[in-house]
Amino acid sequence: MKKREVQASVKDERLVKKRRDQMIKGAVSLFIEKGFHRTTTREIAKASGFSIGTLYEYIGTKEDVLYLVCDSIYDKVRERLQKGLDKNQGTILSLKQGIADYFKVVDGMQDEVLVMYQEVKSLSKDALPYVLKKEIEMVAMFEHVIQFCIENGELDLPEDKVKMIAHNIFVQGQMWAFRRWSLQKMYTIDDYINLQTDLLFQGIQPAVKAE
Repeated sequence: MKKREVQASVKDERLVKKRRDQMIKGAVSLFIEKGFHRTTTREIAKASGFSIGTLYEYIGTKEDVLYLVCDSIYDKVRERLQKGLDKNQGTILSLKQGIADYFKVVDGMQDEVLVMYQEVKSLSKDALPYVLKKEIEMVAMFEHVIQFCIENGELDLPEDKVKMIAHNIFVQGQMWAFRRWSLQKMYTIDDYINLQTDLLFQGIQPAVKAE
């Protein structure tokens, strides 16, 4: 699926990235406080540290800001997750490390993840499929490392369980953000990682290797 382009009148790509990063940071705090629909572009500009005129040099509509927020979350999660999953491929260790890395990414981006879950429904019909496709691609990254473990003789799982486990991992990571009002009163992020990993592996039987 082709990436949805957000038009900017400024041609300096580094400046566009810098300004949009400022915009994302300012918008996230406002979206959490007021919601997408009650937040104005003027408020986003002020929170970002520049004028409303400057804001419109980097976006076309307020919805573009929400799209950039969602896009940024998925890009950062995918980038950091890939680094973790690239290590020790085909081992249970790589799967556990990937889970831990992913949960810690979510821990560091809690506000952004919360905004995504609360406001992604406000994206237009042309933007929403692209954003949701990114989520499926990240689930597929976990499917990939689980499949490597199967091929390497570390796990023995049917395909339907591989897909379900990958989805469970993804949602459990996000849950640290959208259930933080409860979970973070009881657990640290390391506690949460250890507990969720233990629960996951209670339902996964390692492959029986031939003597």
